[in-house]
Amino acid sequence: MAKAIMVQGTMSNAGKSLLAAGLCRIFKQDGYRVAPFKSQNMALNSFITKEGLEMGRAQVMQAEAAGIEPSVLMNPILLKPTNDVGSQVIVNGEVLGTMSARDYFAYKKKLVPDIMKAFDALAAENDIIVIEGAGSPAEINLKKEDIVNMGMAKMAKAPVLLVGDIDRGGVFAQLYGTVELLEEDERKMIKGLIINKFRGDKTILDPGVEMLESKCRIPVVGVAPYLNIQVEDEDSLTERFDRPQEVGMIDMAVIRVPRISNFTDFNPLESIPGVSLRYVQHPSDLKNPDVIFLPGTKNTMDDLKWLRESGMEALILKAAASGTLIFGVCGGYQMLGETLSDPHGVEAGGSMRGMGLLPMDTVFAEKKTRTQVTGRFLSLEGDYAPLKDVEFTGYEIHMGESTWKEGASASTFTKDTVTGNEKREGTFYHNICGTYVHGIFDKEEVALGLVKAVGDKKGIDVSEMEGVDFAAFKETQYDILAAELRKHLDMKKIYEILDEGIEEEKA
Repeated sequence: MAKAIMVQGTMSNAGKSLLAAGLCRIFKQDGYRVAPFKSQNMALNSFITKEGLEMGRAQVMQAEAAGIEPSVLMNPILLKPTNDVGSQVIVNGEVLGTMSARDYFAYKKKLVPDIMKAFDALAAENDIIVIEGAGSPAEINLKKEDIVNMGMAKMAKAPVLLVGDIDRGGVFAQLYGTVELLEEDERKMIKGLIINKFRGDKTILDPGVEMLESKCRIPVVGVAPYLNIQVEDEDSLTERFDRPQEVGMIDMAVIRVPRISNFTDFNPLESIPGVSLRYVQHPSDLKNPDVIFLPGTKNTMDDLKWLRESGMEALILKAAASGTLIFGVCGGYQMLGETLSDPHGVEAGGSMRGMGLLPMDTVFAEKKTRTQVTGRFLSLEGDYAPLKDVEFTGYEIHMGESTWKEGASASTFTKDTVTGNEKREGTFYHNICGTYVHGIFDKEEVALGLVKAVGDKKGIDVSEMEGVDFAAFKETQYDILAAELRKHLDMKKIYEILDEGIEEEKA
């Protein structure tokens, strides 16, 4: 059976996912079979495995760092918020149903057998399991029913590394307060503290570190620097959304709808020199981009309503009329059609008018489509001609089916990697294009094809612009992450913590 170590945080976005990924890469480099694990993930960025099962992207990223195929065993429970008080509950990659926060809180302990079955299966195949917690372990109103922080650490008998975020301020209070709010048996499970996202002269911090160790009686096993590592984000807490961005030679804008999901689709584009990729939430910030992306969303109809009420839809329609390229993915693609209907109450029920930019209608189905695909763009004319016959890989994950109307043309041809089923999908119409395929820009040729489409339209030479092999690029990023963590974490101590585990409580 594998040894386990757990990374918990004092709050959301303290850097747990990235540190867990870094540890996965370090252990892999040191010759161990290692796998990530998170019992319960709440995020709208999800992924479809080769078996057609759904899991959170954070564990996909960590699996890449570990050099292994993503498996739903790494994330047995995924919660995808549908509104402020409810989520779609996905267990072992399949939709269990939609529950209110209160109903799920009362139900979740029933999922412990699923959690442990997944964990034990991973532990039987690996030497080390790196477990990630969620939020904070010191949520005193939730601790009794916990299955993702100390509750998970106890089930897995995993020593804990507690991470605090110094970049947001108050890191000593974060760490000390978290430790103090835990029960005595839980405190004993924390074997190391990590101060994360540090910028500056560490010698100035050292006296505080000594005082923290004295008060908590737990060693600080590292002060990790603020790292600008380009890997995929777990959810909408990403710093990408707030990153200042100057307009580049080619400017692309992603509309940041309230329930944005799988925005990792656009990560490859921001790695191209000369391209600016901006996430836009307010109409005043849209300006005049060369491409407007409508991304995936967990609630298409509500987010379309938001576009309408915020004034963003009017700006998009004006841009489309002037010839700006508009590209929709999944829910964003559905919005571009003429009508959206929800006869089964998958979202809010009823029907509504779409943006009318693509001649198609969408009806939400009760069953979710989940599949990996390979494919190519079809013979797109006009503005999108540079994408003609360009091949891609990706995955579909959606609740609706779209049907074409007069004047519509399919944008892509896809093949299901499991069943072999082939189909035409997506829609193309003048300067508007849409698809259900996530990850469609991951291949360098697709990203550069879109850049060339913009260059041709603007009359500028983009032949010298270079894309990236995104998979190879991510590999270099994981190696950089591991190298930096080796410099700033006491890996000898972390290995000792891993080997010692936790003491069993005596009866």
